Amino acid sequence: MAAGKVNQEMGSASVKLLMVKLAVPAMIGQVINLLYNIVDRIYIGHIPEIGASALTGVGLFTPILMLITAFAMLAGAGGAPRAAIAMGKKDMERAERIVANCFTVLLILAVVLTGVFYVTAPALLRWFGASDVTLPYAVDYARIYILGSVFVLIVMGMNPFITTQGFAKMSMLTTVIGAVINIVLDPIFIFALDMGVEGAAIATVLSQAVSAVWVLLFLSGKKTILRLKRENMKLQSKVILPCLALGASSFVMVSTESLLSISFTSSLAKFGGDLAVGAMTVLTSINQLVTMPLQGICQGGQPLISYNFGAGKPARVKEAFFCQFFVCVGYTTLFWLLIQAVPQSMTGIFTSDAELVDYAAWALRIYLAGAFSIGFQISCQQAFMALGQAKVSLLLACLRKLILLIPLIFILPAFFSDKVFAVFLAEPVSDITAAAVTTITFFIYFKKLLKHPEGRQN
Repeated sequence: MAAGKVNQEMGSASVKLLMVKLAVPAMIGQVINLLYNIVDRIYIGHIPEIGASALTGVGLFTPILMLITAFAMLAGAGGAPRAAIAMGKKDMERAERIVANCFTVLLILAVVLTGVFYVTAPALLRWFGASDVTLPYAVDYARIYILGSVFVLIVMGMNPFITTQGFAKMSMLTTVIGAVINIVLDPIFIFALDMGVEGAAIATVLSQAVSAVWVLLFLSGKKTILRLKRENMKLQSKVILPCLALGASSFVMVSTESLLSISFTSSLAKFGGDLAVGAMTVLTSINQLVTMPLQGICQGGQPLISYNFGAGKPARVKEAFFCQFFVCVGYTTLFWLLIQAVPQSMTGIFTSDAELVDYAAWALRIYLAGAFSIGFQISCQQAFMALGQAKVSLLLACLRKLILLIPLIFILPAFFSDKVFAVFLAEPVSDITAAAVTTITFFIYFKKLLKHPEGRQN
C-alpha cells in the first residue's frame, strides 16, 4: 500500500468506515492477544489434583509480566502516536527514525530486564504472597517466561507501529499467529508431555518468538510504509525522548498494574489465604476481558485521531473520538451486565475446583461492580495520548491506581468487619471516581486543543 494512498484515506475517507477498518482488527487482535495470558491459566487450572495451587502460583507471576509489558509500552505506545503525527505532517524521515530508535530501546530493555528478573524471581514471588505450596509453581513458570521476554518486548513494543500506519489486519495477524500456536502447544506440553506449568511457559515463549519474527519481517519488508532501518537505530535524544515522555503514561498505567497486583495479593494472602489469592488470579483474567478489547478499539482510533490532529483537521478528530468513546462505553456497560447476571459461568472457565469457582464468583460481582465506568476512563485517557498530551495523560494514569486504588486497598479493611470484601470493594470505588474525573478533564481540554492546535504536543 502506498504512503500517499494511506495518507489520503486517513485525511479524507469516511471516519466511521475507517474506525471499523482499523478498530475491528485491532480489537480482535487484542482479544486474541488476551489468549496468551488466559489460555495458560485455563489449562493449568484444570490440571488434576494440583490445578488450584498451580493456578494461584502462576497468577503470582502477574506483577513481573505487567512490568515487562509496561516497558514494551513505554516505547511502543509512546512512539506510535508520535510516528503518526509525523506522518500527518508529511515528515516520513522523522517517522522512520522514531520506529528504529524505539526498537533500539526495546533491545536494551530486553537485556536488562531478563537479567534482573531471572535472578530476583524467587524473592519477588515470595514477596508477592507466594506460600510454600504455590512458590514452586510460580518459580517454574516465571523463569522460563523471563528468558523469552525479548520476544514479548518486540511484539508488544513494535506491533503498534504496524497499526499506526493503517495496517490493522496485519497487526491483528501478529497476535493471531502467536495465539493459535500457543493454544495448540499448551495441551501438548502441559498434558501430553506432562510438563505442567513449565510446559505452559515454554508454549507461550515459542508462540511469542514466532510473533516477534513476524513483526520484524513486516517492518523491514516491502509492504510497510515506515521501514525499520539499521542506519536509524542509533539513539537520538531529540527523537526518542519525546516518545518516552508520551509513552510514560502507558508505562505508568501498566506498571502500576504490577504494584496494584502486589497490593491485592499481599492483602488477600493476609486476610483470606491461598483461596482469596487464587480468586484474584481468576478476577484478573476476567478483568482483562473488559480492558483489552477497549485497548484494541483505542488502537484503531489512535491513528485517525493522531494523523488528523497533525494535519490540522479538528472536525475529523472530533468525529473519530466520539466513535471511539461510544463504542467503549457501550461495550463495558454490556460486559458489566453479564458479570452481574452470570458470574459463576465466567469463573468456572478458569478452574474445575468447586470451592474456588464459588468464591471467585462472589468476589467478581464486588470487584467489577464499577466495570461500566471503565469505558469512560480508557477512551478519554487513550485519546489524550493520541493527541500527544503526555503530561495530562500521565497524571490521569496515576489517578486511578496510585492516588485512589492502592491506598484504598489498605484503608478500606479498617472500616469493614469482612476484610476480604473491603479489599475487593476498593476496585469499583476507584473505577467510578477516576472515570468521572478523567471524562470531565478530557472534555475541558478537548475543546481547547481543537481551538488552539499549536499546543498539540507537550
